[in-house]
Amino acid sequence: MKNQKSSFYLISLGCAKNLVDSTSMADLLKKQGYIQLNNPSLAEYLIVNTCGFIESARQESISVINELAKNKKNGQILIAAGCMTQRYQENLLEMVDGVNGMIGTRSWMDIMDLIRSIEIKPESRVHLHFPNVKTIGRDEKGVNRIAIQGNSSYLKIADGCRRHCAFCAIPMIKGPLVSRSIDNIVKDACYLESLGIKEINLIAQDVTDYGNDLGMKDGLVLLLHELLEKAPNIPWIRLLYTFPGYVSHDFITLMKDEPRLLPYLDMPLQHAEPEILKSMQRPSNMQWVRDTLHLMREKIPGLVLRTTFIVGYPGETEEKFETLLNFVKEIEFDHIGVFTYSFEKGTSAEPLGDPIAPEIKTQRIERIMSIQSRISLKKNQALIGNKLDVLIEGKDKKQNILIGRSYRDAPEIDGLVIVQGKGELGEILQVKITAALEHDLIGKVI
Repeated sequence: MKNQKSSFYLISLGCAKNLVDSTSMADLLKKQGYIQLNNPSLAEYLIVNTCGFIESARQESISVINELAKNKKNGQILIAAGCMTQRYQENLLEMVDGVNGMIGTRSWMDIMDLIRSIEIKPESRVHLHFPNVKTIGRDEKGVNRIAIQGNSSYLKIADGCRRHCAFCAIPMIKGPLVSRSIDNIVKDACYLESLGIKEINLIAQDVTDYGNDLGMKDGLVLLLHELLEKAPNIPWIRLLYTFPGYVSHDFITLMKDEPRLLPYLDMPLQHAEPEILKSMQRPSNMQWVRDTLHLMREKIPGLVLRTTFIVGYPGETEEKFETLLNFVKEIEFDHIGVFTYSFEKGTSAEPLGDPIAPEIKTQRIERIMSIQSRISLKKNQALIGNKLDVLIEGKDKKQNILIGRSYRDAPEIDGLVIVQGKGELGEILQVKITAALEHDLIGKVI
């Protein structure tokens, strides 16, 4: 094999939180002298950070591992890491051939320990590193918890989850909530500031639960005050994934008063019919939701609301689905994501089975998104003539076109702003909106 000694190739699957773990793993390896390569055929170690959240994600993980295993050359080492290995290590060993090592979500920071054990005993069939720990460790191993993409970055503030939503396997995969210290988070933010990063996206399973395990009350607000003070040159701070019932008045006031804390609320509600929400073991007081969203829109000018819903959950009759449809029409969210229910063994929803046919689930997604498309177009059209700050992330010099995002759009999941004019990557430019599409805006540099 034509390889480079002490080199690795790493592919990250799944969500942004997984991407942060992958980046941190890569940083640990680099600190030990390993070189990251983009070509798997040249690397000594092949690492797949898997996703195991739902069946489709697991199938993708298996496919990627099998593809690397099939093309593996003599002397190459294949390691499976992350969510799927944490929950399905035995199944994974049966489904794939050629894996040399496995490490889970709660011990990925021990990647060097796994590699050393493989180097000491390369003849062993599979090296497993799953220490008997219930939670992700607090030892940060001296690396950041960030994933930089252009002039934007994800910054993880906590891991795990103490919720027990009936449909969700995350607590089984990640363990209960483990919050990072404010000092370590601020250190990461200051590092990003020194690089000239323009946007920090704070991520966790639930950012509003930050600090609960550390004995903090309204820990997210405490953290935000520290970040805003200690990293004053970061112009945009965005929060991803808040929990119904945990949006405090202090939080609302801070978002209203601090322009650097973007007026963007991502609150996955999952449904709107109280009986379905109770079965999901989710907050079911929809009047609280209505009152809170109304209050936030009243207090925070230009507030953008994003949510996600699950359709096809067991017990979702046509009438209960209509309740969800009517709620979408009533609230008029700026962005929504809709997913079909995925049956997961080991969750508290397992006894309910998966009685709703796939074609009905698909039809329900289409019906919601048809309504949302009209809402989104109407909201975008209302912005024509307005001025928005846009973070430039791409450019076409020949056509004099720039591509970026305003505060209204989170990276990778929302829309874009197509801009006529000149500018540089990483700049935040003021743009006048001249036209609107369902999901994207068109404008000119002022």
